[in-house]
Amino acid sequence: SIVSASEFAVNFVVENPQRMSASQNLVVSETTRSSITTTNNSSSTQKPPTAPPGFISISKKKLLKNLDIINGGQRINAWVDSMRASSPTHLKSLPSLSSQQQLNSWIMEHPSALEMFEQIMEASGGKQIVMFLDYDGTLSPIVDDPDKAFMSSKMRRTVKKVAKCFPTAIVTGRCVDKVYNFVKLAELYYAGSHGMDIKGPAKGFSRHKRVKQSLLYQAASEYLPMIDEVCRQLVEKTKSTPGAIVENHKFCASVHFRCVDEKRWSELVLQIRSVLKEYPTLNLTQGRKVFEIRPMIEWDKGKALEFLLQSLGFGNSNSVFPVYIGDDRTDEDAFKMLRDRGEGFGILVSKYPKDTDASYSLLDPSEVMDFLQRLVEWKQMQPRM
Repeated sequence: SIVSASEFAVNFVVENPQRMSASQNLVVSETTRSSITTTNNSSSTQKPPTAPPGFISISKKKLLKNLDIINGGQRINAWVDSMRASSPTHLKSLPSLSSQQQLNSWIMEHPSALEMFEQIMEASGGKQIVMFLDYDGTLSPIVDDPDKAFMSSKMRRTVKKVAKCFPTAIVTGRCVDKVYNFVKLAELYYAGSHGMDIKGPAKGFSRHKRVKQSLLYQAASEYLPMIDEVCRQLVEKTKSTPGAIVENHKFCASVHFRCVDEKRWSELVLQIRSVLKEYPTLNLTQGRKVFEIRPMIEWDKGKALEFLLQSLGFGNSNSVFPVYIGDDRTDEDAFKMLRDRGEGFGILVSKYPKDTDASYSLLDPSEVMDFLQRLVEWKQMQPRM
């Protein structure tokens, strides 16, 4: 039999050999419009060609739908693999010798910021240090309930001292109001929603002197109604998945899966994607046991860092030394910006080897506090200008 050019054949493997052979030919017909042929005032509808003997016929539309389901499953599996890869519990399960070798190799490339403190301060070369700090996992421990991620009183006192010595900003995925309720320091700059909502203190910092200025910048105001609606749908859609927590960060949203059974991760991904398929202008990314949903705009923590430096008077200056400390994937945008800028450095907070653009590392929030305390002590020992 001859198959027409408008048809193509593929091998179709079926799971039920009792109804079909294990490997059977499949003809897929292009969707065609019914054509009307008029001859001597009579008309007839031209039908698509029938499948040759030994073939079954299926519309191309239906096949593409089936292929989309298959590809969708592959995408879901890719998300789940990524979720596993970012899970510390899976990293702990590696053989101890292999884990230690990986860690030693990684530390060679990203040495401890505490051990390298003197070299770091020497590299600052008298430039103006500006501090940028993530919140969760950096100033506070990672906890199961994001509403209970409290920073210690000692950490708060330390950050307050840092802010007296250097311009200091909190750059976080949380909304500004929520992170401010945790930090409770009015003298800081706050960049919430991954930098899309920026507020400064009443008495901000200028490059040459302190002046009264109030900084406010919002990069995605037009998305506020959309984020509210998406959060409402996500809460409804994920309520059947125990442990899933949806957070509205005003300009973005997050779905925490830290307390979700791993067996239900695929289900959770499907739920999230089923909501987001109706919102093509929103982007889905993954952090530490959390999915982040953000407007698809050219703005991230790196852009927020640049904006804050510009606002402080250091936009095109080579006399500034920015230091960014963070623990999550979203902080990589800031680390990369500092590398590209060639000024300052990033510090990744992690107990495990990770691909990163940060130059140095710290193990956990307690080491972050030690580093900040040493920074304050170092500043207090410097001669006043």
